[in-house]
Amino acid sequence: MSKLRIAAPSLQAFARDILAAAGTPRQDAAVWAETLVFANLRGVDSHGVIRIPRYLDQIAAGDIRPAAEMRLLKAAGAIALLDAAGAPGPVAMKRAMEEAIAAAKRVHVGWCVARNITHAGAVGHFALQAAAQGMAGLVMTASIPLMAWPGSRKAVVSTNPIAIAMPGGKHPPLLLDMATATVSLGKILGAKASGTPIPAGWGIDAEGADTTDAAKVATLLPMAGPKGAGLSLMIECLASLVATNPMIAPALRGEKTYGMNGVAIALDLSAFGDPAALAADVDDLAATIAAQPLAPDAEALLVPGERGDAERARRLEAGIPLPPGVWKQLVEAAMRLHVEVPALL
Repeated sequence: MSKLRIAAPSLQAFARDILAAAGTPRQDAAVWAETLVFANLRGVDSHGVIRIPRYLDQIAAGDIRPAAEMRLLKAAGAIALLDAAGAPGPVAMKRAMEEAIAAAKRVHVGWCVARNITHAGAVGHFALQAAAQGMAGLVMTASIPLMAWPGSRKAVVSTNPIAIAMPGGKHPPLLLDMATATVSLGKILGAKASGTPIPAGWGIDAEGADTTDAAKVATLLPMAGPKGAGLSLMIECLASLVATNPMIAPALRGEKTYGMNGVAIALDLSAFGDPAALAADVDDLAATIAAQPLAPDAEALLVPGERGDAERARRLEAGIPLPPGVWKQLVEAAMRLHVEVPALL
């Protein structure tokens, strides 16, 4: 299927205007749109503007409160607890990382737990907030069951993502951003929308059997079996139980849960020694790995973040590709909300 292309600034402004017209304060809508287009630029289209129609439905249903008033419930030493009150996830997690960075500037480490957030998108975006301040950043989010436990035939834990950013010197920050599932739910939804088959090992059907039909996927499979499932469970402990807003156990009992939860952590690297020397070591690590012998079918050895950096450069120059169906949905939303539609490339 041929794809349309749009310049990144135009798409970001378009997303901002749609979200603002749906009731999001303009400054928050800009944060939300930036996070979405960050994902599109890096090639993670499953977490980009394809999500906007769903977000609009959630706003209409009251599941996302676009103008929610977040409250800082606790700030003591390195620790902060934020109640996002159902705010857009990117807005909440940006605030959470700001609180973590502020604490790290005071006491060298900051750990902010945010409860009652909504879908945060590509969480690596918030880990990079810390890297931009010369700090290491770590972000995790937790939600309702979406992924099987080894041996189960239904969703037991979630696809809880984790992102870690480490600033370099001349090299861009190293960025690991991954779901604890084999793939994210967004990739399944994308395959379902396009009608393309998925690889075995991505998801199981309602009977617990592996399937390559995205439309039949009842739940996702964990990355590396019990390792991915166990990591997801521990993120539930650190993000949800600590926030007194459990996701998994109440949902498995059939009880209603509220929102999602997230953790933003910032580590002041200067507390360990010379930041310039550490940055040089990060650069050396990336360069040394890249210089190792290649396997016969490999083109290059990439460290975390390099694939996304390269794709971002390509898409900034050539535009962001969008499936016609996604563009059609965005245009329809814009027309309903009386938002001007930008030109395509």
